[in-house]
Amino acid sequence: MTTAHPVPSVPPAPSTGTLPDGAAPAIEVVALRKAYGSTVAVRDVSFAVGQGEIFGILGPNGAGKTTTVECLAGLRQADAGSVRILGRDPQKDPASVRELLGVQLQEAELNERMTVAEAMRLYASFYEDPADVGELLDLLELTPHRDRQFAKLSGGQKQRLSIALALVGNPQVAILDELTTGLDPQARRTTWELVERVRDRGVTILLVTHFMDEAERLCDRLVIIDQGVVVATGSPAELIEQVDTSRVLRLRVEPHEEVGVLEVLAGLADVQAVTRDGHEIEVTGTRRVLPAVVLALAEQDVVPDVRTVSRSLEDVFVHVTGRTYDHTGAADAAAADDSNDTEGAVR
Repeated sequence: MTTAHPVPSVPPAPSTGTLPDGAAPAIEVVALRKAYGSTVAVRDVSFAVGQGEIFGILGPNGAGKTTTVECLAGLRQADAGSVRILGRDPQKDPASVRELLGVQLQEAELNERMTVAEAMRLYASFYEDPADVGELLDLLELTPHRDRQFAKLSGGQKQRLSIALALVGNPQVAILDELTTGLDPQARRTTWELVERVRDRGVTILLVTHFMDEAERLCDRLVIIDQGVVVATGSPAELIEQVDTSRVLRLRVEPHEEVGVLEVLAGLADVQAVTRDGHEIEVTGTRRVLPAVVLALAEQDVVPDVRTVSRSLEDVFVHVTGRTYDHTGAADAAAADDSNDTEGAVR
């Protein structure tokens, strides 16, 4: 288990992060702050998104993710800081980003009797140079459902339609908020593949999610936000590597081989710790521990069943916040209940 460290009482100085190849940012957020009464939803949040990236905003429900992207989209007025979409300011001039930005928000709904094709034609009419509706329906696998009413769509089909509506204006940047919430595992995987297809068309994607596996699968880089503060920034691999450079293996050997195996492992320089867990032996060591263990046991004619134990973004969250990750959404529900009388719930 990774050693937990508390969140610093004073957040670090704002940093928008380093973009690949020093490219100009598609999105830039600097020291963004938003409060609802005495509740600070977003506190000095900063990050930059390179053109063509899938960039994630990851955090538990109630962390301030949706508030951040609503400020970016010009849907909420920030209290301080600056935001830019391709160099334009959506806070001062929301209309200036209208043709550049597509937004899929978590709670968007359509008239239940509107068909898929009707919704697409309606949204396309809002733009001077809309995308080809038929092409988008094909891309998002909605052509067979073009005449189906919104109320009769499955959860996955509704999500795919929301992506199509976000893209119908031919945006250069798309914000996708909690894209796969409520979907079954197969629908989630299908949606992930569609997001990657959208990026392959040249669209920069800002992905808002509380799912760790989704962020690890899709994001080139990301920020982790907790209680309105950015607590970590980088690629998934970089963040996981920063938590702990050790490697963990689990071995299974024949019962009569265990004593000899434990003796061999204890003598290896790349092994830092060995523990027994039921019928398995857990080995913690350096980055070279896997080949070192396999080679040493092969010399003893022992062929173990070996599996590696991977670190995850959840380990990163525990490391930087000092607490476990809330998967239940209870924090979000509590925030919403406490905020019904304010401008909006902390999201």
